[in-house]
Amino acid sequence: MSVFHSDNDAETQGLGQRLAATLRGGDVVALYGDLGAGKTVFARGLARGLGIDEPVTSPTFALVQEYRGESLRFCHIDLYRLDSPENVIGIGIDEYLDDAGAVTVIEWAERLGNLGPANAIQVHITATAGTRRIEITGTADFDVSAGAGD
Repeated sequence: MSVFHSDNDAETQGLGQRLAATLRGGDVVALYGDLGAGKTVFARGLARGLGIDEPVTSPTFALVQEYRGESLRFCHIDLYRLDSPENVIGIGIDEYLDDAGAVTVIEWAERLGNLGPANAIQVHITATAGTRRIEITGTADFDVSAGAGD
């Protein structure tokens, strides 16, 4: 596990961008955190790191948005409006979890229940007093020395 602290959106996006540099097709990034913690901000950094220049917004109402990166698609899923794993199955989540041509990012990943892949990279974001604590687990390739960790 790597732990980082971010004082603003630019730092949070930068961390996401650095993580994106380690990702490959088929990788799943599961984002956890309370409403407003910074999950979408982190996802924007991941998208930027995959070469996506267009604005990335939370797909809360669409549930899924896909973007074309330099070499991979970026599938951004937001499960906030779904209240059970059974509802998650209804959106065809397994197609995204097994897509070798994409990086799949899931906000509110706790709503996957036991449907989430065991090898997902987990990002837990906690916002307190103007700072974010970001814990990243599930990736041995992430270069902690490239930024401020503790």
